[in-house]
Amino acid sequence: QVQLVESGGGLVQAGGSLRLSCAASGRAFSSYTMGWFRQAPGKEREFVAAISWNSASTYYADSVKGRFTVSRDNAKNTVHLQMNSLKPEDTAVYYCAGSSGLGYLPIADYHSWGQGTQVTVSS
Repeated sequence: QVQLVESGGGLVQAGGSLRLSCAASGRAFSSYTMGWFRQAPGKEREFVAAISWNSASTYYADSVKGRFTVSRDNAKNTVHLQMNSLKPEDTAVYYCAGSSGLGYLPIADYHSWGQGTQVTVSS
């Protein structure tokens, strides 16, 4: 298990950018698939992006493809989500999550979760 803490959320105008960070504690981080999820009010938590343990593979939801970029630094136990061209519909609480599984994983396979960081995009 790893402990995860997100940061970097905030209020931004449509078209702007934010960079979310997730700091992990625990030696298992470097072997984990790491994902970003989001949950808007009244909606289910949804997948945003994920990155394999060695950064060789990345996965994105269609709604963010071309605008968001996920990256990680195993030496610093961090994972980032660069969000560009933000839209009001990107407003949500963003969660970092980790899994010992491989590949594109369902949300149920993520067993370590951060507390979330709020992203609000104004129109």
